[in-house]
Amino acid sequence: MVPEEQTEQPEAGQPAVSRVLVITAHPDDVDFGAAGTVAQWTDAGLEVSYCVVTNGDAGGSDPSVTRADMAAIRQAEQTAAAKQVGVTDLHFLGYPDGRVEATIALRRDLARVIRLLRPDRVVCPSPERNYARMGASHPDHRAVGAAALDAVYPDSRNPFAFPELLADEKLEPWTVGEVWISASPAPTTYVDITDTFPRKLAALRSHVSQIGDPDGLEKFLRGWLSRAAAQAGLPDGRLAEAFQVVQTG
Repeated sequence: MVPEEQTEQPEAGQPAVSRVLVITAHPDDVDFGAAGTVAQWTDAGLEVSYCVVTNGDAGGSDPSVTRADMAAIRQAEQTAAAKQVGVTDLHFLGYPDGRVEATIALRRDLARVIRLLRPDRVVCPSPERNYARMGASHPDHRAVGAAALDAVYPDSRNPFAFPELLADEKLEPWTVGEVWISASPAPTTYVDITDTFPRKLAALRSHVSQIGDPDGLEKFLRGWLSRAAAQAGLPDGRLAEAFQVVQTG
């Protein structure tokens, strides 16, 4: 259990948070969407884990790299990126990149991870298409978002959902208190990440196989995150990540 001083203190009426699970479709998704926020959480002493659904084998642009090699490269890159923001606990489910559907099997796999790690907060992609950010609405993102939300409610908390998780694997039901949805068309919460931006940038630069323009990456990110900060009403020069926060407990 995280000591009291390392527990995020909630707003009145909301539960304290000590453990966070970030569920993503691909290696690098968390670093684009939430790495600055994750760095703040780990700095505050929260335990953060990643669950990456696909193996990322459809990524990259070099045809000489085999798909099996690409999957191994991307797992190594995500592991290195996670260390930049204080995360060392990663779970890779190994689904094929580009072919994810919100199946019962995926819901069970995510419910398993939730029951195993028992997070107070889950971060996941949006299941909705965001017409303002088409890149964030990759079919894998939307499928993983839908399955993750179903795994949070009702699957992980219902002892009669996937009874084999309890009977065979001894994983007790677990209720997640809240979900932070990344790339939502309707954000409700903005996190000022100006101070942790260098670590977000370092995490993204760990994904060498995916960054086609490393010299232009910082400019791109600053423009994107500055717009989010402006939407939040933050002063000029600040950078922010945006989420839709849903209470699920």
